[in-house]
Amino acid sequence: MEDGTQQLGHCMVDMKELNANPEGLTAAGVFLTPKLPQVEFSLACNDLVASGSDRKPNALVQVAVIDPHKRHLVSHACTEIVEANKDPLFLTGLTFPSEYPASPETLVKLTVYDAKDKSPESSSFLGSATFSVGNLLRAKDERLTLSLRTSDGVCAGGTVVVSRLKMGEMEEVDVDHITEIPSHKCPLVCESASHACIDRQNNPLTGSVFKNPICKVYRFQTVDSKWMLVREQMEECTLSFSIPKQLLSLYIHEDMSRVQNLRELGELSPHWDNLRKEVMTRYGGIVSSFQETLAELDKITGRSFKPSCCKAQKSLEFIPINLHTQRMRVTCPRKTDAFYDVVTVGAPAAHFQGFKCGGLQRLLSRYEAEKKSFSTAYQCIYYSPEHTAKAQEVLSTVSLLQPLITGLADRLLQAAQEHSSPGLRDALKNLSDKTEQFVHTLKDELVKSALLALHAARPGYVSKNQQQNPVQGGQHQGHILQGSDQTPSPVQGLPGHSPATSITDGTARCNHVEGLQSTTRGEGVPLKHQDSIPHHNEYDEEEWDRVWANVAKCLNCVIAMVDKLQEEDNSSQEPVPEQQLADVIISHKPGDWREQLCPLVTRLKECVMEVVDKAKRAMTFVLLQEAACSIPQGFLLQQRRDVVFSQALAALACGFVMRLYAGMQDQGFLRQLHLVGLVAQFESLLSTYSEEIGMLEDMEVGISDLHRVRFQITEAKSDDLSDLQPLVCGRRDHFTVEVPLPKLVFQTLPEEIKEGKPLRVFPVLFNVGINEQQTIAERFGDISLQERINQRNFETLEAYYKTLREKVPRECLPCFQTQTDIKDLLETLGQNVVTKKRKNVEILWIAGTICRRLNGIRFTSCKSAKDRTSMSVTLEQCALLRDEHQLSKDFFIRALDCMRSRLTQGDVGQWEDPEACAGTDNKPTSQHFYPIALLLVSSHLLVVWLILSLVFLLAKYQ
Repeated sequence: MEDGTQQLGHCMVDMKELNANPEGLTAAGVFLTPKLPQVEFSLACNDLVASGSDRKPNALVQVAVIDPHKRHLVSHACTEIVEANKDPLFLTGLTFPSEYPASPETLVKLTVYDAKDKSPESSSFLGSATFSVGNLLRAKDERLTLSLRTSDGVCAGGTVVVSRLKMGEMEEVDVDHITEIPSHKCPLVCESASHACIDRQNNPLTGSVFKNPICKVYRFQTVDSKWMLVREQMEECTLSFSIPKQLLSLYIHEDMSRVQNLRELGELSPHWDNLRKEVMTRYGGIVSSFQETLAELDKITGRSFKPSCCKAQKSLEFIPINLHTQRMRVTCPRKTDAFYDVVTVGAPAAHFQGFKCGGLQRLLSRYEAEKKSFSTAYQCIYYSPEHTAKAQEVLSTVSLLQPLITGLADRLLQAAQEHSSPGLRDALKNLSDKTEQFVHTLKDELVKSALLALHAARPGYVSKNQQQNPVQGGQHQGHILQGSDQTPSPVQGLPGHSPATSITDGTARCNHVEGLQSTTRGEGVPLKHQDSIPHHNEYDEEEWDRVWANVAKCLNCVIAMVDKLQEEDNSSQEPVPEQQLADVIISHKPGDWREQLCPLVTRLKECVMEVVDKAKRAMTFVLLQEAACSIPQGFLLQQRRDVVFSQALAALACGFVMRLYAGMQDQGFLRQLHLVGLVAQFESLLSTYSEEIGMLEDMEVGISDLHRVRFQITEAKSDDLSDLQPLVCGRRDHFTVEVPLPKLVFQTLPEEIKEGKPLRVFPVLFNVGINEQQTIAERFGDISLQERINQRNFETLEAYYKTLREKVPRECLPCFQTQTDIKDLLETLGQNVVTKKRKNVEILWIAGTICRRLNGIRFTSCKSAKDRTSMSVTLEQCALLRDEHQLSKDFFIRALDCMRSRLTQGDVGQWEDPEACAGTDNKPTSQHFYPIALLLVSSHLLVVWLILSLVFLLAKYQ
């Protein structure tokens, strides 16, 4: 029932935007914890009378808040149903969220119903009672006993008991009394001084990321007859919109830069010029489409998530579906509070574009297989995906390093101007590192071969072979195509030109220093760059080697000059007579160093610029050929990939920020974060049937692309909400998400993180279909996609754990009550992955357990992050309560029912999209979800599905 009303607290609800003020986490010391609601209370009833004297009522209580100023009811929450009991004690408590700040004047109306047959249509009104929050706080033991009355004020029979809940240890109560004890024996909760309420309003740390919290509170029995208090808190995430909008801006900038690079290629032959124009037109169309989408998103204000009813809306295709955070906090007697987080989100997929031809994984495989034929049709040189990725990497790296080298060169000159030896050494070290990185990036045969190909694309090109043995142009072009289809081997290093080579002798390090100085000083005219590719002339294949090696030579010249200057400076520090000392000071003015270094540094910058110009043109030509033979399918696939990646990155950024805030006090976690990184485990419940196959194929590629993402923790400029919003920078081949923190919090981080070390995330995806469509797929279809995904990601998870074990001590990982070793869990997971078993949900449970043991980030997804997601999350939460907090086995099913019981229609309407709730009434509902293991289609529906499938198969093969 994907489109039905959904349960609070598990991201099954398409919530209506709340009018809550931005909420955040508060630093208690450095530990960040969510604010606890100020007023929470439990409910019980006594002496209820059902409409039929021969039966006991199935009671539930609906709670509404009366606005003291506007004087109207606002439907708020609902308890679970306690069946066949005239004295029910409800395990579901009530809490005031932030949009209803409880004041003494706040009025609360409790309405008791008898849910006959547990259906909303058969529910009957038993009575209601009203009280104010002030009355509850002033009452003895903070407990009220209220008589139920009919709508006209007549006593209806029975009472309702309201008791305030507090953080802390609960009194012991016999477990057998849970459904029968009278209300005056209702267990109380004692105040705990170690868990004072924290004011989130005065701390904006998470106000920029998480907002509109929705809370539920429960009390469950433990195996030793004590009580635990369980709170669920679900929040929306502003990154649902902010991350995709930033990505769209970056996509637009990147594609516009490619168009500009294509324009700067210079004059091309008519064939290549026409291809260039066609590619530029395609890029222009993509840029225009992205700009329209960004303009539509900018018009949306207030909303912070996309409901499932909008999943196929074009203007929202970059936005993830139902992205929410879910936290369960557990308070047990005489134990430290524990909390468990999970991010729920609809499967990242291109719903607007549809799945008629499959998803990204299938489309990309088909596209790569057909691309060679495309290259022949367009008379292009075929480049493999590895070559294309390398070209993008070179463009990205040189664009990043060139301004850094220029800035560091200027710093070197500034240090020379100031006559600062330490400053000179530091600037030279940084300049050497970046220049060597620059040279190493370009040490690839792809650049050299691309320059030759670009020269061949110039008008009037004549090769040596044509000059000696004239042939037809078409034959020569075919030779270029054939010869260029070889995998380029990287250059192993030019003799004497390796930038990493250490040369100790100052003269040997730079034997052209004087020559370079005289060349630069001679006429006072700056050196001109040679044209990147000579037109109409014979191409010099050794030119790139010389230009590339000149950068390393110029760097060696700069190093030699700095060494020379420092040696002279050291010799001048020796004791000398006063007259000689005065002569030394006069002869070494601060400007001397700069004058001697300036020509060499200028030449270095010029060489770097020349290399950048040639490399950019060469790699742009590679990408031009890639784009030319991709028309139009390649552009459509890139757009689809952009859409899916945007949804995946928004979810990952949300989970990373949530996990970071939760682990600020955990030094072991922070150490693991910068030494190895975090694992991000995506649990998918999609079936391998029909259009969900395409969704899973999209999701597989989108999650895999997250390997290109790095995170960086920065110090916020201020504590304003706008300055605490995560920022995205980079290009399609590499993105960095910067997470700003307030100054006081940032100062507590390890030095490696404060210095801006990129933090890695290792995404893994495990999928097990659980619905009735998966039953059909396993009986008559193909589940090889699911098996391949699980096997491949198990290998990734296993490799991550191996690295973690080598670099991070065991003490850094969290402790759990269940002592199963992670290595044993991995072995069990590996066995389950290769085992042929239908709907093997053990894979998901074990993978989730391993993720929590590894301090990882948990995600749960299905088509819309509603029904299947809610069942997975609630089942996992109850399993955690059982395994880690000794939840009584007699309470496991009741706890599951409480978490899975739905809100009233009116409650859902409060949070869901208004159009999706049209025509609903305010009667309470009591239908429950069932455990994943019991999620099977009923027998008659299964028969229908089998018949339809057989008919389809027969029609297909006739």
